[in-house]
Amino acid sequence: MHKEKHCAVVIDCWMEKIGEVNFENKPSKFPAFVEEIRKICGTKDFVFGLEDTRGFGRNLASYLTGRKFEVKHVNPVYTSAIRLSNPIIYKDDSYDAYCVARVLRDMVDTLQDAKHEDIYWAIRQLVKRREIIVKYNVMNKNQLHSQLSYGYPSYKKFFSQIDGKSALCFWENYPSPEHIWCTTPEQIYETIKAVHQAFKIERVHAIIDMIKKDGNTQKGYQEERDTIVRNIVKDIKNNQELLKDIEKQLRKLLPQTGYKLQTMPGIDLITEAKIVSEIGDINRFPNSDKLARFMGLAPVHFSSAGKGKEERCRNGNRELNAIFHFLAIQMVAVSPSGKPRHPVFREYFEQKVKEGKNKPQALICISRTLVRLIYGMMKTKTEYRPYEKKEEEGNN
Repeated sequence: MHKEKHCAVVIDCWMEKIGEVNFENKPSKFPAFVEEIRKICGTKDFVFGLEDTRGFGRNLASYLTGRKFEVKHVNPVYTSAIRLSNPIIYKDDSYDAYCVARVLRDMVDTLQDAKHEDIYWAIRQLVKRREIIVKYNVMNKNQLHSQLSYGYPSYKKFFSQIDGKSALCFWENYPSPEHIWCTTPEQIYETIKAVHQAFKIERVHAIIDMIKKDGNTQKGYQEERDTIVRNIVKDIKNNQELLKDIEKQLRKLLPQTGYKLQTMPGIDLITEAKIVSEIGDINRFPNSDKLARFMGLAPVHFSSAGKGKEERCRNGNRELNAIFHFLAIQMVAVSPSGKPRHPVFREYFEQKVKEGKNKPQALICISRTLVRLIYGMMKTKTEYRPYEKKEEEGNN
């Protein structure tokens, strides 16, 4: 599967290559491709195996499944193993397609069917787009920190957040101290109050005092440097609006899945969107153990000559693994007042530590518990119901 062209190889049950078709990755070319396959196979039954059903191969997979063909998703790891098993390793589109066909022949009964629910695909695209914007915004904030440190050495004390509404308004209108001396505290106050009603003039006076204590920070080419600050601020503000648009769309899509993960403490809109985008339709996992293995959370047994042990799995969906890891940390966290945020999870965590597990191992136990809970919530599409520990009755 490629962005512009696809290559298909047809083999028989003896792994003999009996045909090859190259065609453009356009829906208008798919009917002709199917007809070419029919000419090669004749009246025999055939099965399609696609290595990429979420990216470049998604349109073809949707076309084939929509016309009731049997379509299987072939994991690229399997095709790579076939390729590496040969004494002389080589790679081209035709041989890659042949490797996919071999995997399909050997594992047709165990490969997953290619299913395409558009809602999960749309959620995944929104989540990926949001991640790109967030990373870009982090870069912008780092650049803004660097630029402000030259003109405002005490800038971190001005506002609680460098990218808050008040802060961005201030940086955009007063990118360097010389702009402060050209106006009055009252004018600065009115400018910022337009975007933040709770802003107080006392804060303006405090900022001006800090600027005076910093001393003279004026440098050459200040006008050009001010342009850079304003440009970064506009970029951050634009990205914030883009994030709001994406979150608005996620609020519309997530309820349509029927999942109610946000009813569980610690799971917000973005966390639920990430979980759903990676898991998709929960029915493709027969039980929670399969889901845990999918994300590499289940241990793997290594043995030889009757001796072995279970070791931590390093494979699987690492993004989903990371989501559950950080969710587990939230579940066992303790508030500044010393009160556990989730007493039941905290008690279970401490119990595992007392049993001899180190903290990372105990967190894995928490993650497995969360997998079972979230799997059950998604499978039955029910809300989270917290466990209530019954008080032991006293002896009468």
